[in-house]
Amino acid sequence: MAGIYIHIPFCRKKCTYCDFHFSTTFESYRKRMISSIIEEVHSRAIELTDERIKTVYFGGGTPSILNALELHQILNTIRNNYKIDENVEITLEANPDDINSDILNTWRQQGINRLSIGVQSFRPNDLEWMNRSHTAEQSVNAVKLAQEQGFHNITIDLIYGLPNMSIKEWEAQLDQAIILNIPHISAYCLTVEPNTELAHLTKSGKIVTPGDHIQSEEFLMLRRKLLEAGFVQYEVSNFGKEGFQSQHNSAYWKNEKYLGIGPSAHSFDGVSRRWNVSNNQRYMSTIETNGDYFYLEILRPIDKFNELLLTGLRTIYGVDKTTLLKEVTPPTSFEEQINKYKLKGWLVEEHQKYLLTTDGLLFADRIASELFLVED
Repeated sequence: MAGIYIHIPFCRKKCTYCDFHFSTTFESYRKRMISSIIEEVHSRAIELTDERIKTVYFGGGTPSILNALELHQILNTIRNNYKIDENVEITLEANPDDINSDILNTWRQQGINRLSIGVQSFRPNDLEWMNRSHTAEQSVNAVKLAQEQGFHNITIDLIYGLPNMSIKEWEAQLDQAIILNIPHISAYCLTVEPNTELAHLTKSGKIVTPGDHIQSEEFLMLRRKLLEAGFVQYEVSNFGKEGFQSQHNSAYWKNEKYLGIGPSAHSFDGVSRRWNVSNNQRYMSTIETNGDYFYLEILRPIDKFNELLLTGLRTIYGVDKTTLLKEVTPPTSFEEQINKYKLKGWLVEEHQKYLLTTDGLLFADRIASELFLVED
């Protein structure tokens, strides 16, 4: 089984916090970009000839910008060139302001069976400084309309650790999501990425982000509220009710194969990682001339070891010791670090797996990075 990720590098507006690859001035080459994506889908089918496709994920950017013909062309190329599982999960990321009855009907007819709606916040003032293109009211209406149109597998994105948001206000955000009966929620702590508008605003003092203590408090609130509401925290930032965990994202964390299509998209085949250029013009021109539009890295045993730690420790699946130690024998300092985290109550070892505790999840990336092996 394998997955396909399609990166649509189009957005109507640039969000204050975003550092993903996209363009807001794309209409002049829109048709050319879609043709290039379709060509990559077609040309790379040979990489998954022996695999059945269990997930297709349209991310971005803003995939809900795609019109019916563009979406049909991409999906039709996938269906004509790959072996598609009968229970394939097809996800499309959508902005609330793009959602209406007609487009929902189009998506459903074309096989989209999971929506990822970019709510980010139910507070109007947050959406304003984020420079989001939708309103809080549109978010609520979009979810309700999608449910009425037969979309039951819906996830929304929420951000915590926001400026000027109290713990009570964060709780109200979660209550709103729970009331809407959404079966999956992805909640991310606000991160100030370099070269974003948010980085400029924080550096100039116009926006002040909360400290680690408040972010941790909001994370624990998030976890408590959603677990009480029947969600399973299957990854640090992802909560799903039974049967609604993201199959596509779970494949990333389990190190399963996937193709990344489109500018900046990443791929993994178990042996190597490759990533496409993060430049729209270069991507299109090299696709058209059969040039090299990607970079390739063959993974060493130490790379696989570190990646298993990074992805596995963030999930309820944990890190399987047999798999982890298959190609690498770590130094004694590794076991010493493991024991240190056990004593802190951040990590446990169960059924030959390393798993983080609730307290450990607060420091998942830090713990993984401190356990990484570095070649001399």
